[in-house]
Amino acid sequence: MGNLTRDPEMRTTPGGQNVTSFSIATNRSWQDQSGEKKEAVEYHNVVAWGKLGELVNTYLKKGRKALIVGRLQTQSWEAEDGSKRQRTEIVASDINFVGGQAEGGDYTTPEAPKSASTTKPTKADEAPVDDMGEGEINLDDIPF
Repeated sequence: MGNLTRDPEMRTTPGGQNVTSFSIATNRSWQDQSGEKKEAVEYHNVVAWGKLGELVNTYLKKGRKALIVGRLQTQSWEAEDGSKRQRTEIVASDINFVGGQAEGGDYTTPEAPKSASTTKPTKADEAPVDDMGEGEINLDDIPF
C-alpha cells in the first residue's frame, strides 16, 4: 500500500490493449539499536492492463492511497551506450482505492469504485459494504 507519486498515464498498444502505468511510494519506519527513529521510502512502478487500467486512469490521481495486488515482473534491455538495464514493476491484478477526497482522492463520480480487479469475484466481493464503517460485523459473513 502506498501513495501515487504521479498521475496515471494510459496508452494503447498497437494491438488495441489499454495499459496504464503509475508509481507509488511506500514508507516504513523503525527504531535503530540506539532507539533513534528511522524512516525510509521505496518507489514502485505499477502497470495495470485492460479494464483495470481504465479504472485506475479514471479514479486515481497523484497523492491518492492505493493497495496494489499483483506480480513482480523484471524487464531487461541494452541501452544505447551498451550498458545493461533492468526495471522491475508490479503488474497489478487487483487495486483497492483507499481513503476519500480528504486524503487526496478526486472522485469524478459518486459511483467511484473502492476496488478494481481483473480476477473473478468471490463471495466476499458480493457482500454488501458498509461505507460509513458503522454497524456490527457478523462472524458468519467472514469467508475464512
